[in-house]
Amino acid sequence: MTSVRLRLLILALTPLIVLMPLLLILGMSRWTADYDKVLIANVESELKIASQYLSRLLGQTGNELDAVARSVEFSRWLNRPGADQVAFFTDTRERLGLDFLEFLPMETAVEAGQNWPVIAQATRGISGAEIDVFSNARLATLEDALAVRAKVPLIDTPAAEPTNREIEDRGMVVHAASPVNLSGTQGVLVGGMLLNRNLDFIDTINDLVYLNAVTGGHRQGTATLFLDDLRISTNVRLFEDVRALGTRVSAEVREAVLIDGRTWLDRAFVVNDWYISGYQPITDSFGERVGMLYVGFLEAPFAQAKREAFWWMLAAFFAVLALSAPVFLWLARGIFSPLERMTKVMHRVGKGELSARIGPVPARDEIGAVAHHLDWLLEQVQERDRQLRSWNDELNQRVDQRTAELREANEKLEQTFRQLVMSEKLASIGEITAGVAHEINNPVAVIMGNVDVIRQILGHDAEPVATELALIDRQVSRIEVIVGKLLKFAAPSEFSDCEHNIALRPLVQDCLVLVDHLISRGGIEVHCDFEEVPPVRADSGEIQQVVVNLVVNAVQAMQGAGRLELYLAPADRDGVAGVALSVHDSGPGVPEALLPSLFDPFFTTKPGEGTGLGLSISHTLIQRAGGIITVRNRAEGGAAFNVWLPQASEDGVQP
Repeated sequence: MTSVRLRLLILALTPLIVLMPLLLILGMSRWTADYDKVLIANVESELKIASQYLSRLLGQTGNELDAVARSVEFSRWLNRPGADQVAFFTDTRERLGLDFLEFLPMETAVEAGQNWPVIAQATRGISGAEIDVFSNARLATLEDALAVRAKVPLIDTPAAEPTNREIEDRGMVVHAASPVNLSGTQGVLVGGMLLNRNLDFIDTINDLVYLNAVTGGHRQGTATLFLDDLRISTNVRLFEDVRALGTRVSAEVREAVLIDGRTWLDRAFVVNDWYISGYQPITDSFGERVGMLYVGFLEAPFAQAKREAFWWMLAAFFAVLALSAPVFLWLARGIFSPLERMTKVMHRVGKGELSARIGPVPARDEIGAVAHHLDWLLEQVQERDRQLRSWNDELNQRVDQRTAELREANEKLEQTFRQLVMSEKLASIGEITAGVAHEINNPVAVIMGNVDVIRQILGHDAEPVATELALIDRQVSRIEVIVGKLLKFAAPSEFSDCEHNIALRPLVQDCLVLVDHLISRGGIEVHCDFEEVPPVRADSGEIQQVVVNLVVNAVQAMQGAGRLELYLAPADRDGVAGVALSVHDSGPGVPEALLPSLFDPFFTTKPGEGTGLGLSISHTLIQRAGGIITVRNRAEGGAAFNVWLPQASEDGVQP
């Protein structure tokens, strides 16, 4: 009974096997998400420190330049010869840590202010410092060394935005300007610092940001200044001692920061490794985004820590699982024996041995109670089985009795159906009789009138009235045909089940004669296309009833002038030779939703005008003859009823 043990083991360990991994996954997912949020929050804080340092550098440069512009010493040096001024500007530039420093008279400053908002602001008496991008030609006018230092060759970088540039020669500078109004001298003092290849600037940011050993450490924390998407100052290493100047940021980061103006706080691939990164756009004095400030630290140590934590928790889970299974089996050993006995008994009962019992069980717990109750249930099942067998015999007797009653009811139903057939046929005869009476009265009146004229006026001299006598003959013949067809149609052959070989062509023509008054009165144009067809074996009266019903329905559907088409041709169906009769009308057709119900008993599209049994009885009569009747709507308008009957065999027996 290994299966019992296995199921109990699975039942007991399912919470541990299923719920514990689920909780483990949920816990690890939550812990990982929180851990990642901490890393993102940390890099966001470090990015703020770097941004504050850049802002402080701008403010400090502006303040120091403003102090020089307002100093008495600067006023004295402005009145000295040019060589002395050059020495003063050189000493001041070196003392302030600037890369260029110059004084612009007011006229020159106003002209320069048209290109640089910082200088324009200074001409209005407001000092300030901004980040600006100088062309290489502008740097060369300040100092040739600056133009050379600004050039950074582009290095092909995976995932970067495609570009045709090979070198970046523009310079990103801290651009400061202060107004000068001393001793009657007015102008603007302009100074600045080139940030391209300014390693002191970027290393200072890195030292400020990564003072701790968690996200910093040797070569783990990095900072970078971007001109557009190009690294112009960075401590990211391309190789061991080679900084990654000239490499570019990925197209995804460039799109988010430079194009959309968003701050990037996420993991990113930096040159040759994954970093937890923060990118912030840098705007110039024109308000345009010209670069980015970046800080980030290696993701690898933290990813390794997460993996180690996961594997440690997974190992602890499997250790608990390995210890739980043997302990459970040892504790559950007393349950297996009664369960095995129960299983064997149920197996014997399943084979039909209802007398099998479990017997006394030593256990006095729930298992023992279940075993005792199961024996009681088996006693009940055995008793129910005896009762069911007795009821089954009684039920069989009642079924036989009910079958006989149903057979008798079916015979009565068949008789009722025959009566319905007769009622429908009588209804058709009633429809025809009014017209037939009219057709009979006219010839009789003609006969009687002309006979009276002949007898009263001419006597035996009938030669002068030969035309009238001929007319009398034709009318009398017509009366005989109509009356004969009517009598033939009314003959009660449906009660005799008299089937014989019949030719459909003359039968259909006879039916048209019977309903000619309806066709003539409605102004219906009749078109017949009858091919030579073999005889079919059926009751002629029943087939006549079907044809008359279809023609009358077609005439009524057209409700006035229209076209009635009848086609008769040989047709095979499922490999059986037969004859197809089609009746087409030019009426409105049958609504598509009503087509499936058209042959149902008592279904009619003319409430109050018919019984709703005509097509149902026609369907039954055709099926009884071994054929099939269908209906469809024609594409050109009107309905088309198709009747197919199997061809009669030569020996008169239906194939």
